[in-house]
Amino acid sequence: MQKDRLAAFSDGVIAVIITIMVLDLKIPHDPSLNALKAVFPTFVSYILSFIYVAIYWNNHHHFFHLVTRVNGAILWANMHLLFWLSLIPFATGWLGENDTASWPAAIYGVALLMPAIAWYGLQTVIIRTQGPGSALAQALGPDLKGKISPLLYLTGIGLAFAYVWLADAIYALVALMWIIPDRRVEDAISRAG
Repeated sequence: MQKDRLAAFSDGVIAVIITIMVLDLKIPHDPSLNALKAVFPTFVSYILSFIYVAIYWNNHHHFFHLVTRVNGAILWANMHLLFWLSLIPFATGWLGENDTASWPAAIYGVALLMPAIAWYGLQTVIIRTQGPGSALAQALGPDLKGKISPLLYLTGIGLAFAYVWLADAIYALVALMWIIPDRRVEDAISRAG
């Protein structure tokens, strides 16, 4: 299979995920600015989730510039990632509706943790398929951010039961860590191109 077909399919799924999230935003019927206070938590959770989905799309786009071939294992690892990403709208909506509650904050953390684990799986399958000397393997190196992120998600999930605001802050911190595309991968793309 051509890697472009996998990338196009992934782009389509990610577009649907973003569409589902934006459709969950409810427009207030009251024309006053005060009416926006009621939807503010939902809007903030949407922004954070949009950033997360955009980070995955951006990194996916960069990774597949360095992929030379796609096999069945890569296809399934990619589907695994897309499955977990597709659950983000549910967790986003629940968190937005219950922004001070522990369980929605914890489940939101799980909804962020699982794509991170699936991403690591996709990365591992690609490197195993292409070999340890591949451009992607060389670009990633020790991948410190990739190892720290799941630990931060787990910390946020645990803290959700004591300090919801702190759990949310940790989730935002991880997004800030990843908002800039991985320079190592961008450099490898420049060298390969």
